[in-house]
Amino acid sequence: MDGHGVGVLEDEVVAGEGSKALNSLFWALLLPVALVLAAAVGQWVTWVGVVLMLAVVAGAAWVVGGRWHRGGAAAVVCFAGFGLTLFAGPAVQEGYMQTVGRPVAAVVTGVVDRDQRRGPDMYCTVREVGGGRATYEVSQQENCFGQAKVGDRVEIREDPLGLLDPRLPDGPEQENTTEITLACGAGLTLVVGAVTFYGGLRRRSG
Repeated sequence: MDGHGVGVLEDEVVAGEGSKALNSLFWALLLPVALVLAAAVGQWVTWVGVVLMLAVVAGAAWVVGGRWHRGGAAAVVCFAGFGLTLFAGPAVQEGYMQTVGRPVAAVVTGVVDRDQRRGPDMYCTVREVGGGRATYEVSQQENCFGQAKVGDRVEIREDPLGLLDPRLPDGPEQENTTEITLACGAGLTLVVGAVTFYGGLRRRSG
């Protein structure tokens, strides 16, 4: 092969590697974003979020494990992706409510644990002190963990869009929980993105 042919071949290899890198970067960005969105939707409608999460994890397994033939990377992406949704959902909700949630004075009128056989399953009933004096029943998803007692006056956060239930404030023993949740979610996001990108670069042909 003459010099011209070698040069053309090298250009094709470089172009192929560049295309592979761009494709890998696309999936490395898409999968974490899709998982975070699924987790966020799950805070609004749980079953829809679960369905979306399972679809994204299945898609990740198909791309990384099936098309790219990187079984180990696919396993890491799927497990980390599942863990990401567990942290990303609460992180998104907490961040959203603390940022744009409307503070409203309320009083706790009831705290119950509905199922002690499976562990704590806490529900808190809170009533607005002023305004329409609306009453809400919130679960552990809205931060009811027994830190508030009946008769306590608290400042809840209400969703201005009305999509999410009000959120109770953190108790003294819950300091830095939001920061920890965000840090874990960010770390797992990086793991999913980095391993997906690596798997794409090291993909094998069928």
